[in-house]
Amino acid sequence: MKSLEKNVDLGLFLLRLTLGVLMLFHGVSKLIYGPAFIGQIVDGAGLPHFITYGVYIGEVIAPLFILFGFATRAAALVFSFNMLVATLLVHSAQVFTLDPTTGGWTLELQGLYFLGALVLALTGGGKYALSKKYLWD
Repeated sequence: MKSLEKNVDLGLFLLRLTLGVLMLFHGVSKLIYGPAFIGQIVDGAGLPHFITYGVYIGEVIAPLFILFGFATRAAALVFSFNMLVATLLVHSAQVFTLDPTTGGWTLELQGLYFLGALVLALTGGGKYALSKKYLWD
C-alpha cells in the first residue's frame, strides 16, 4: 500500500514538531514567569548566574529553530546540551531510579527530549525544513 511506505522526511517533520512545540511550553513559561527557579539552581551549584539566561536559548530559540527546520542540526545540539545541563542540575539524583507507581524510568521525559534532539542533530530536519543547504541543517 503506497500510503504506508516509509516516509523519513515526514517522520523528521513530526519529530521536529513534537520537540519544538513541547519544549516551547517550558520556554514560554520562563518568558512569562521568569527564570528565578533556574537561577536558584545555578547559584546553588556555584555556577556564574549569567548561565541562568541560557535557558532562553535552550527552551525558546533552539525549539523555534527546530520547529521551523532552520539550522536544525545546530539547534538540536543546543537543545540536547540544554537537556543534559537541566538533567544534571535538577534531576541528577534520579538518573538511576524508576517511578514506583508506573515502573518507568523517572527521567523518561528528559531522556526522550535529549535523545530526540540527538536524532535531529544526526539526521538534520529533512525535506520539510526551511533550510536544507548547509552542513548544520
